[in-house]
Amino acid sequence: MATLLMVESWVQSTGLALPPLLRELGHDYILFTKDPALYPDVDGAPHPVVRDADEVIVVDTNDRAAMTGAVIGIVCRRRVDGVLTTCDYYLDAVAELSRMLGLAGASPDIMRRAVRKDAVRTVLQRAGLPGPRFAVAATWEDALAGAAELGFPLVAKPVDLNSGTSVHLVDGEAALKDAFYEVTGVERNTRNQPLVRRLLLEEVLQGPEVSVEAVTVAGETTVLGITGKSVTPSFVEAGHVFPAPLPPSVAAEVTEHVRAALTAIGYSHGLSHTELRLTPSGPRIVEINPRQGGGYVFDLVRTVTGVNPLALLVDLALGRTPDLDATATGTAAVAFVLPPVDGIVTGVDGRDELDANPAVARWQLDVPGAVRRPRDNNDRVGHVLAVDPEGDRAGELAATAVGTLRLRMADGSVVQPTAVG
Repeated sequence: MATLLMVESWVQSTGLALPPLLRELGHDYILFTKDPALYPDVDGAPHPVVRDADEVIVVDTNDRAAMTGAVIGIVCRRRVDGVLTTCDYYLDAVAELSRMLGLAGASPDIMRRAVRKDAVRTVLQRAGLPGPRFAVAATWEDALAGAAELGFPLVAKPVDLNSGTSVHLVDGEAALKDAFYEVTGVERNTRNQPLVRRLLLEEVLQGPEVSVEAVTVAGETTVLGITGKSVTPSFVEAGHVFPAPLPPSVAAEVTEHVRAALTAIGYSHGLSHTELRLTPSGPRIVEINPRQGGGYVFDLVRTVTGVNPLALLVDLALGRTPDLDATATGTAAVAFVLPPVDGIVTGVDGRDELDANPAVARWQLDVPGAVRRPRDNNDRVGHVLAVDPEGDRAGELAATAVGTLRLRMADGSVVQPTAVG
């Protein structure tokens, strides 16, 4: 049995899955959190992140000195074998604490680079990897100059947020101004960490979106598979299917492009989830995420291949060689429940149909409650995970299942969730 130090966590998705997995693997963990209330009860029971922890230590996880002091206090009385997190905002902290303790982990400098979208764009450009033209704006004048150079339409996004937050397609100066002041006007993220407050402008990439799920050990990257992604015009992820239905030649090109990108940024240890667009000119990086895929992508990979990315995360934190023996069968997909209107959902029809659907492996609804048409991934109000164990219809099955739902609104209307495209 090993003891791990968990520095915060996501609340949903990986945050619900990792704690019971650690227990199943025979490990325990110490939770560092600035506030246990970040993890609300689930179905009337304590959140797994808090419930399953061997110890919960309240410490300012945004203060490196405070965490260093807390770690010293721990190692004086018990062994720590690895440090991990599922939350993007603490990846650099995990790298620093791992280095301090002499444990396995990514280079802190490389991790700090990898979590900054503007830094990654610069490194990939210098390495000669083809990608969209881009500009970084710290001032409104910078934004105007960047737009003049690149031309509209543009993708505008913050350099240091996630979940599709504040990502916009801008078609003119008015929309650019809205995007610029939205991004630069926010001082802190949802975990109360200071933001850089810069806007990244990029050429629009045309073509279907995919993501590459990979693990890198000692600089050698193994690709677990490629995920097909359905994305709305506002860049909200509406669904995923694994593996993506790609010709072998395209899959090989995508794989090599991602390996080259990870090498370029110096990524040598850890999981990665790299998003790309398959443009007429070839694959182009959208973002590199130096962690496991969210939005239940990790669940799709596990279901199809038998390899659990979260188990790999644990192995990597412990300095163990991960078991990558995969047996791919069938397809798995997740379709998200996207409200088509703003308002208050008072009820949902169709739950019984989901329970009776043999293709549905799992579903979750986070309503009744207030909803809005999705601006980012945080506006999704549920999901359906479907499996086709011998075929390639999982995406269709998941989307069809979501389509049977009806949201009853407070104004008396009944609406169907937005279809997965």
